[in-house]
Parts: sequence; C-alpha cells; structure tokens
Amino acid sequence: MYILFEEHQYESSRVEKILKDIYALQDVDKRVCVQYVGYFYNPHLHDCVFILPKVLLTEQETLVGVKQESGEPVTPEMVLEPKGQEKLSKEYRKFIYEFSVWIYRALNVFYKANPKSKAILYKHLPQAGKGRRHQAKTYLDIVLSLINFNQENRDFVLFTIKNLHRGNNKINWMRTISHSQAFVQDKDVVYLNPVNKKRIVNYEEELFVIFYSILNYLNGAYGFHTPINIQYELITGKQFKQYMHGMGKTRLMQIKYKYFSDKALQLWDLCYAFFENSYRIAINTNTQEYLLTKNFNIVFEAMIDELIGTPHHNIPKGLADQDDGKRVDHMYTDLALTSAEAQTNREVYYIGDSKYYKSGHPLTSESIYKQYTYAKNVIQWNVNLFLSDDTAYDELDKHKRQADKDRFGNIRLQDASVTEGYDVIPNFFISAFVNNDLKYNVKENIRPHKDKNEEHCTKISYQFPDRLFDRDTLFLSQYDVNFLYVLFLYARNKTNEKIQWKELVRKKFRDEIRAVIQKKFMIYAMRARLGVDGALYLQQHFYELNGRVFQPYGEERMTYFAYARPTKNMENTQTQYDDLSRYFIIEKCGMGQDPHEVLKSAIEQELQKPIAHSQWLTLHYLERYTNKGILVGYYKDEEHLKWILGHNDKGSLVYNVRLQVKGEEQRAGAHTSGFYSKKNVQFVILYTDNVEQTSEYRVFHVKDTASKVTEERMRDTWYPFDVKGSHFFFRFDEEVTLGKLIITELIKRLKKNHLAEFGEYTQHEPLFTTAEEVLEFRMSL
Repeated sequence: MYILFEEHQYESSRVEKILKDIYALQDVDKRVCVQYVGYFYNPHLHDCVFILPKVLLTEQETLVGVKQESGEPVTPEMVLEPKGQEKLSKEYRKFIYEFSVWIYRALNVFYKANPKSKAILYKHLPQAGKGRRHQAKTYLDIVLSLINFNQENRDFVLFTIKNLHRGNNKINWMRTISHSQAFVQDKDVVYLNPVNKKRIVNYEEELFVIFYSILNYLNGAYGFHTPINIQYELITGKQFKQYMHGMGKTRLMQIKYKYFSDKALQLWDLCYAFFENSYRIAINTNTQEYLLTKNFNIVFEAMIDELIGTPHHNIPKGLADQDDGKRVDHMYTDLALTSAEAQTNREVYYIGDSKYYKSGHPLTSESIYKQYTYAKNVIQWNVNLFLSDDTAYDELDKHKRQADKDRFGNIRLQDASVTEGYDVIPNFFISAFVNNDLKYNVKENIRPHKDKNEEHCTKISYQFPDRLFDRDTLFLSQYDVNFLYVLFLYARNKTNEKIQWKELVRKKFRDEIRAVIQKKFMIYAMRARLGVDGALYLQQHFYELNGRVFQPYGEERMTYFAYARPTKNMENTQTQYDDLSRYFIIEKCGMGQDPHEVLKSAIEQELQKPIAHSQWLTLHYLERYTNKGILVGYYKDEEHLKWILGHNDKGSLVYNVRLQVKGEEQRAGAHTSGFYSKKNVQFVILYTDNVEQTSEYRVFHVKDTASKVTEERMRDTWYPFDVKGSHFFFRFDEEVTLGKLIITELIKRLKKNHLAEFGEYTQHEPLFTTAEEVLEFRMSL
C-alpha cells in the first residue's frame, strides 16, 4: 500500500508513477500537492494508494504520533512506499489499516446522505473474483471483499446449509438395531436411543461460523449493517480476540483441505486474509476503481454538523443561509446562557464554523471577522421577526414570517419592552486534533483551543467593554475535536451514540462560555423592592444602564433582571451598584443559576420589614387633572398591601377590582371592563380598616391597565386570598401624594353618591370620583 497525505508538497519524481491515473499538476519547483482524500487502485503498481487527511500531519509537516527509533519525527516521504512502511511500528501499521476502513465508512455515509454532492468521486471498489492474483495489502480490500461476498452469495450459503442438514432427523435403523437396546411393550418394539444420520464434524459449517463471526465483529466495530441470516452460535468476545491474535489463522489452516467447491475456497481465502493481511487473494481490478473526495473540508463540515448542529433544512431561510450570501456551517438552538438549567423554555442560537486545518493551525483574521458577521446577521434576523411594522414584507414573506415566529417565538434576543438589552449569542469554531497515541475513543474528545499566551479559548468583540448585554458584545470560542473519534462516531452512524455526544458537547459549550463570561463580568440577579416599579426605574435610568441590564425571563416569569459589571475597574461602577441596591434586591448570581433561588432569602427578609411611607413623594396638583378619574379602594391587611406593592409574580405595583364577564357568575361590586375604562382613572387612593381612627391612606399614579385577568392567572400572581372569577388590574408606576386629604369625609361622600347611583353599596366596594370632587376634601397646601 502506498500512503500519501493531503496537501503535502511532494517532489514530482517521487509520486509521478503513483499519481499516474489521477489528475495532478506540478508547480514551478516541480512539486506536487494532492488535493484528494480517499482510496484508489493503481494497476501499474499492482497496489492500492491511500490518501490520508492532512489532520494527521503537524504544522511542521511530520506525522502525528509516530517517530523513528532515533526519536526523530517521521516525514510523509518516509512512509510513501511499502518498503519505508516496514520501518514503522506494528501498532502504527495496524492504525493505518484500520484508519482506511474508517475513512471509507465516513465517505460512504456522506455519499449516501448526499448522492448529488460534487465533492465525492466514486466508482466501484475492488472485490474478490477470478482475476490475476496479487498481493492484497490493505485491510480495506479484505473488509469490503468479505461484505461483498455476503451480499452476492446468500443463495450459496443457504443452499449449502440446507443440504448439510437434509436427513439429519431421519433414523438410521441399521445402526439403531445393532447398537441400541430395545424394549417390548404391548407387542410393540420401542428404541429409547435411536441413531440419526447427523455427522459429528462438519467443516463447511465451521467455515460459515468463522465467516459470520467476522461479519458480526465488523458490524459492531465499524458500524457496517451486513445482515447475518443464519442462527449459528457465533464466536464473540474474548474468544474472537484469540482468533484475531493467531488462533483464527491456525484453525483455518487445520481445515483448509476440507473444501472443494470454488465458492467455499474463495470464502476460505477471504477469512484467512482477514486474519493474515499479507495473504494472496484474487481481486478483479481496473483503473477506474476509487472512492475519493476532492473537498474533504465539506465532508468534515458534514461530520461536525451531523454530530453537533441542526440540519439546514430545519433552519429558517435567512438564519443559516443568510440574505447577504453567507452560509453558516453549524447552527442550533439550545438553552440560553442566562437561563437556569431547569428553565428549558428560553433558548438562543448557537453559531458555529468548521475549520479543517492541520493540527495546531491558528485562526485567520478573515475567519474571525466573518464569524462576527454571521452573529450580527442572526441578531438582525431575530429583531426583524418581531417588528410590529411589516410593511416592508410582501404577502408570501408575511406568511413565512408568521410561521417562523410561531416556531421560534421562545427565542427573542432583544428585551425590547424594558431594558432594550440583548441576550448573549455564543459563537464557536471547531477544528480538529489527533492524539499522539492515535486512539479513537478517549475521554477528552473535545477541548478548548488555546493559542500561546492566551488565558482561554474565547475572544471578545465589543463596542463598549463594560456592556455585556449589548448587540455588539460578541463572544467567539474555539474548540478542537478528536478527529479520530468524530470519524469513528460519524462512520458508525449509530443514532444513540450521536445523540449522547451531541448533548455532551452542547453542554460543554454552554458551560465553557458561561465560565468565560463570569470571569470577565460580575453577574447579579435583582428584583425591585416593595413599592418600587423596577421597569419604570430602568426606563428613567436607561442611558447609564443600557447594555448592563437584561430581563432574561420575559413576561412569563417573575420580573428578575440580570445586571453585569466588569470585574476590572469595579470602582467605576460601584456608585451605580449602590444606587441599584437602594431600589432593588440584588445578589450575585452565576449564569445558569435560578434567580428565584438566589434571591429567595433576601426577598423573605424584605417582606419581614414593616411597610412605611416614603419620606419623599412626588406631589401631583389636582388642579391639573380636574377631568381625570380617581378610584378610592380598600385593601384587607398588610399582606394584601405587600402584594399590591410588588410581592407578586411580576414584581409590579398593581391593584385588582372585580370584573364582570359575560358567562361568569354575577358578583357584588363587579363591573365590566368598559365601565372601568370610561372612568379614566389617573390615581388610586387606598385605605384599610380603622381609617376613621388613623386617617391613613396611600396614593398611587396609574401607569396602565389590564382589561382582563382570568381566575387561573389571578392565582398565579400569588394573590394571598381565595380567588373567584376574573379581575381588572390598575398598574402603578409610583406612589405619590395629592396633598393632605380629609379621607374619612371623602369616603362618606363617595359611599352616599354610590348608593344614590346604584341603589345599593357592598362593603369595601371600590368607589369612583373625579379630581375636581376630591379637591373639596384637600386641605390647603
């Protein structure tokens, strides 16, 4: 077998004869570089030529994992011809033989999945026949010939076995009468031990057992799917290893001369050749037999995408195949970095690119720049998906856009409603390495790629170094995968193995990038304190918090915010952190931790504090709101007040009133949403029991309303009392003051007015009035 390496520069005189039947050109220095990977048969040499991937070479153009006896590295020229290979160790020669099968399997799997791909050059490979005998030196020849024999000679095997067993159960009466004792019972003669015609030793069946045991081994070791249609007890496990280590050749030689048919002799040749690679077998060959790929980077990309990514046909147009003509190698959706492991409903896009380099080859600046462009295009695609203005889309695009939104609605990279921050988008490169021990299946099958003088494998691109949640802050990691293991996994083509590794790799990517981010930034979870509208605060301090605060859990979770500040020069953000601490409960929270658990203790302590009026409240002059409505409502106790002040599932300041909905039972004090909307409520005044003695009340400015909150949703808000029916919500932005009001007299007036209008008054029913009327009960400012 002749061995070449992809893209290695050979002197043309050394390889001219070897490459005679494939297209090759020399440069001005009379050197030849082969751009193929795979296998072909050279009839002029009467031998096979194997072109190995360049990942088996180091940057210094020496072989990975093999050295001369002197300790010097081995160059590709040293192993080019069979004579040079004799100097290699037995282990390395074994590796080359087996590696040829794995490459064949990988190319075969790729070819079947992509039959129209122009990357593969394929024509029928060598197989056993009646041609001139020559030295078959490759494991690949033997394996393929064994598999091909099974495919083409099933009738021969079944016919032979049928003839061997014909008459096995018929009794040989002559031998039975002469050798077995008879018993007479009711005039009948009974023989308890009849003798049948079965032969004790059957060498043809033993050959079949060995043959199918080899096929069974190939199926398990390399992932072939060769059918085994007989029910023999096969040689497996330790016993088969003994056959591999010499017992197979010994046993085959013992039964060699028991066969006479051409097919049986051919099968014996194949089985013996499997155990002794140098044995001569008959192979029909011609110059057109090959399995080559002229772009192995495409095969490598397909291997990685199969084992890591999501198929491109399952990704919306514009994401992987981008509108500017760029094509992302690998993309999938997975748990967002800011989400807890248990919260699987929030995902982001993971964007990857395969780099088919020699081992240790550094990334180019062009590749890095392109990867950042991929990420920016993905962010813009996602933002466009949720734009309210779709006038720029034609009808077909609108329909497709809605379908993409329905499918990827759980991925929203921008928190457009509150912080206008962007979730972290992970980017990664995948390149290959080969272990010096040349092992396929080892524990460390993927590892971070670290260049010299680098702390970690991740590069950071940003516009503002202290803004984590900014669309221009992008993280780009590089990982190396064990090429042999990836080849092994892809070639075996076993779904369970691929799924397990995919989950392992995706988790590793997620954990690694989280660790890098937490090394660069301090991450905090924060939630508004009682009586503080967190969203309003963030809006009022948008400029100084933009890119530093993000709302990871959206509207379906409690209103927690992630806050990030850089680990270096933290004194510059200390003032900002101190300001936030006055309005928010804030605790360190690693990415991937649940903020509910992180903040649970602090929230409980917050709830134990007595509720007090703020010393400084915004004064609103009622004279400016004479045509606006005011609601005077009742709260039951301090627990109810805490719920109003933010101890609810969203941390919002809200007040609920009963809503009358068609089809629901009529409840006292309930009104329709239309009734509440017409009241145009601008302020809500809240009082509780003993107001006649304390004259205490609180005033809140209404930000907006929620026209219908169902009974089920109401229970989810942590409402401290029994819930029945739907409710209408008034949402506040802050607590304010309207000046000193004579609250007891105001309540008496409103109850009297309510009774006059509706004919009845239910205790603690909400009362409605106007700013103009409330002015009558305000003391002088």
